[in-house]
Amino acid sequence: MYQKTTPPKYHIHCEVDLLIVFPYNEKYVTVKDMAKPTKDATAITIGVGIVAFVGVLIGLVTHNAIIPLVLLLPTIGYEVYRVEGKSTKWAAWGLLATVVVELALFVFNVSFDLVSFLNTDSESFQGYDVPLGDIKIVGPILMAVFSVVLFKNTRGKYTKALSVIIFLAAFAIVFIMDPDIFNNVLKIATNEGIDLLDSQLN
Repeated sequence: MYQKTTPPKYHIHCEVDLLIVFPYNEKYVTVKDMAKPTKDATAITIGVGIVAFVGVLIGLVTHNAIIPLVLLLPTIGYEVYRVEGKSTKWAAWGLLATVVVELALFVFNVSFDLVSFLNTDSESFQGYDVPLGDIKIVGPILMAVFSVVLFKNTRGKYTKALSVIIFLAAFAIVFIMDPDIFNNVLKIATNEGIDLLDSQLN
């Protein structure tokens, strides 16, 4: 005797003029799950990079950290849009939240000495030593740390380029706010950069 078999059922899913046919028990993929479009990515990346660069120049000339922070938002916003992995998403959103809080501290003129409060001149964050000072200086240092996390974990060339722009801008903001802490951060970044370069080459 032969047992009668039932042909497998299929789901037909159509989205944005794209027809995808998969077996009933399979997880079907939609356009939303695919990588972000790259058609205008080069132009947008260059554009937001130029805006961030102009912000840094104005900040250095005027000794005002608010302007480079504000003009860095398009770069961060585009980074948030492009990243797809879980670790890179939380880093990108953490970066955006840090900038928003930092701007709020400037707007409301909040000052708080973390060195005296914590009785230490540095704290570890994501494996990196973060120099402390006034609470406002912590923001751009965290931005630099988040950008390193993004550079190390993201795979796309555009997201990597955006993380480099954010890293350089964050360092410039630290310099604008406190050149002494900038020197300390620069030493740490140099050591981390050497280690990162070795890991990329090996």
